[in-house]
Amino acid sequence: MRPSLLLLALAVAGPAGAATLAIGQVQGSGPRSPLEGQAVSVAGTVSADFREGLGGLYIQDAGDGDPATSDGLFVQAADGFEFPAGLAAGARCRFHGRVAELEGRGGDSLTALRVDRIDRCRPGTPVPVQAIAALPDDWESLEGMAVRVDAPLTVTGTDAVQRFGELAVSFDGRQWQPSELARPGSAEHAALAARNARQRLLLDDGSAQRDPAQVAWLDGGEVPRTGSVVRGAEGIVDQRHGGWRLQLTAPPRIEAAERPEPPQVPGNVRVAAFNLENLFNGDGRGGGFPTARGARTPQALDAQLAKLVATIEALDPDVAALMELENDGYGEDSSIAALVRALDPDGGRWRFVNTGHGPGPDAIRVGLLYRADRLVARGKPAVLEGGPFGERSRVPLAQAFRRKGGGGEFVVVANHFKSKGCSEAEGADADQKDGQACWNALRLDSAQRLHAWLQSAPLGRGRERVILLGDFNAYGMEDPVRWLREEGGWADAFAAAGVADPDAAGPYSYVYQGLSGRLDHALLSPALVPHLRGAAEWHVNADEPGDAGYAGRNVPGPWRSSDHDPLLLGFDL
Repeated sequence: MRPSLLLLALAVAGPAGAATLAIGQVQGSGPRSPLEGQAVSVAGTVSADFREGLGGLYIQDAGDGDPATSDGLFVQAADGFEFPAGLAAGARCRFHGRVAELEGRGGDSLTALRVDRIDRCRPGTPVPVQAIAALPDDWESLEGMAVRVDAPLTVTGTDAVQRFGELAVSFDGRQWQPSELARPGSAEHAALAARNARQRLLLDDGSAQRDPAQVAWLDGGEVPRTGSVVRGAEGIVDQRHGGWRLQLTAPPRIEAAERPEPPQVPGNVRVAAFNLENLFNGDGRGGGFPTARGARTPQALDAQLAKLVATIEALDPDVAALMELENDGYGEDSSIAALVRALDPDGGRWRFVNTGHGPGPDAIRVGLLYRADRLVARGKPAVLEGGPFGERSRVPLAQAFRRKGGGGEFVVVANHFKSKGCSEAEGADADQKDGQACWNALRLDSAQRLHAWLQSAPLGRGRERVILLGDFNAYGMEDPVRWLREEGGWADAFAAAGVADPDAAGPYSYVYQGLSGRLDHALLSPALVPHLRGAAEWHVNADEPGDAGYAGRNVPGPWRSSDHDPLLLGFDL
């Protein structure tokens, strides 16, 4: 016996207690221990020491011969007891304490032993790591055990990496928002949600620390893009905070997903839509920072504008519908004017549509930019104010255009419906627990009023080729977008272009809590559909980790210029 373990054994040894049980007897075959609340003794080898991060360690024994029971166990110190300083991974000891269930969110429970005595410590051999070739039928039988996942795991979400050290992965590729594919509240919707939960795993850093200075498993590398593949993830199977996770004991091998080239669509008119994620420019003269939203300093604004310009230039649209512009007028100091100057310092190409006011009282608004060397704005713009359009859904903006050199007119309508956040939501606008979150009733009302307004020809009769673009804050099968398609007769541009199959890696424009879907849509009037030649999204943002943006690492180029992906349509007009 090494001297450190000999001293440890002498320091914590005590009188012999009850018979030593196999860890599998303590774990049992169900979600909770059959011995919960009872005093027991177990012998095992320390497989991982997470005392600093999780307040305990994991032990594992040779097994009880029952594949339905786990051979690993989380061990915490009981009140008044301190783990000996010499205890470390590889030590084999006997642990005495009381069985407890550590309750988590969503009704999950982690079986643990709260120890008050440790004895018979000696050097041990490393715990054997169990290889997992496919999604297990039951994680419960592996709870607390050391495993290596040999099956490829697809990164589905990175939003919690820097906050909690958690990386969301899946055993079956990208995970989709159920309401992107199925009608909310339906049996199919419920089945998709259950399948997502079943396939999902979190790769964790063995710590409960918030905003860690370094994420250990990254090993100095960068947070991967969604769609990257993780291989050989090794750690301890753990259940806490609402789901199954692997507390990593070594950095996994990550095969980074490639960043996509700018999309190419055929046609002689290119139309884009892009949520700018709060373009605010202070007072427009270098002061007024920090603003209520967006960049916090003039330098951060410069970095934000550089990313937005890189995105728009690479898309090369003739006209672009924009969301989340600061609602600060149209003068020289406005945010939209600042964006146009950044795009076109010489002033020979880009123009913005000026409604003369607002539109709307909200802090943000929609906007329209167009290439004056390619298009002519026809007539005055129109806006739809009142009802839900104001401080909830942003005021829609419509403008007619025509190609220089000939061609019929077409109308672009920029939209931004109310978000899913639940602040102030009540009654029909509260979360109905059907997968559409809050303010769905208001978004549906917005869609219906928008349709009725456009049927009234606000830009004049004869302008039947219309594109609805923007952030509708509703996934593909949710009520507002589905109503526009099924009741209003508007055509999904991506379906019309033949790229609507999510299994073909598209379309999606937003990743939220590891689930991909479309909040941003392009809907066409029947008269415009025959002119559509192509539709694409450029995944420069949704798949990128948040720290790639201007407020973080500021990766050069368009990467993470926003949290939404832009879309691009091609027409022959």
